[in-house]
Amino acid sequence: MHYDVFNGDADGICALLQLRLEEPLVSTRITGIKRDIALLERVHAEPGDTVTALDISMVKNSEPLSQLLANGVLVDYVDHHAAGAIPDHPNLTATISEAPEVCTALLVNGRLRGGRIEWAITGAFGDNLDEPAQRLAEKSGFQASDIASLRELGVCINYNGYGPSLDDLHFHPDALYESLFEAEQPQAFLNSSTFRQLQQGYRQDIAASAALKPVVEELAFAVYQLPDAAWARRVSGVFSNDLVRAFPARAHAVLTERHDGAFLVSVRAPFERRTGAEAVCSQFETGGGRDAAAGINRLPADELGRLVNALAAEYGGQP
Repeated sequence: MHYDVFNGDADGICALLQLRLEEPLVSTRITGIKRDIALLERVHAEPGDTVTALDISMVKNSEPLSQLLANGVLVDYVDHHAAGAIPDHPNLTATISEAPEVCTALLVNGRLRGGRIEWAITGAFGDNLDEPAQRLAEKSGFQASDIASLRELGVCINYNGYGPSLDDLHFHPDALYESLFEAEQPQAFLNSSTFRQLQQGYRQDIAASAALKPVVEELAFAVYQLPDAAWARRVSGVFSNDLVRAFPARAHAVLTERHDGAFLVSVRAPFERRTGAEAVCSQFETGGGRDAAAGINRLPADELGRLVNALAAEYGGQP
């Protein structure tokens, strides 16, 4: 049996799309919301089974990964998040890069030699890697109108993955993957009712966020707070990405109120210095990610000051 384990955001979905469109394979798929990255613990594989893991941090899955390898399961791991110590094991194939201008969809594109490059470009746009995506699209001969469509598609797929629970999403990430796979080409999906629903939801949620002002604002960083509402939970990630481009010299933390009074946190490093986000978030129990973009799944309200201090220590400014 084969298992495809993938992040429910644009990068994870587009990475798997490339692989399965080029290398069709019947599999059991395991995914979830964007922040649900401890996915290997859900794999109940037998010796001789195979697993493809895409866009989930190896350091957050180290224990189940070690168990799978020890049990004779072959694992192919492709990712761009913090990896920690990569096991030296004959059952593991690892393609890992933590470079700030790389995402999992681009790593898969390199492996497939551009076989499904349109989905690699879509995934990169969705992961807020506009410049690498634009360069790859132009080099591959895409027209400006097509590039704009791929960007919008990537952003909308990514937007769908945000929220602390599946109930907040417009589509379950696996159902969205199925619709994209059936469409095969981005243009076919862009003409679908599924995309129109996703596009409408995205535009409405972005409009609702337009009036937000920072609750902490320094030259080096700013903190925004979003209410406990479904639209806010869905839009938090793309809102964070938009802030990075609007204010490229400063870092941003976007806090979304949870039902229990704690916060869901997205941290983005300054666009002009795409480092430090993972270092900030990893100081907290449920934090992690990569240098350019990271998050904290649950920040207790009484630790908000500690987060502001961590941002100030990393990026400068007054705590």
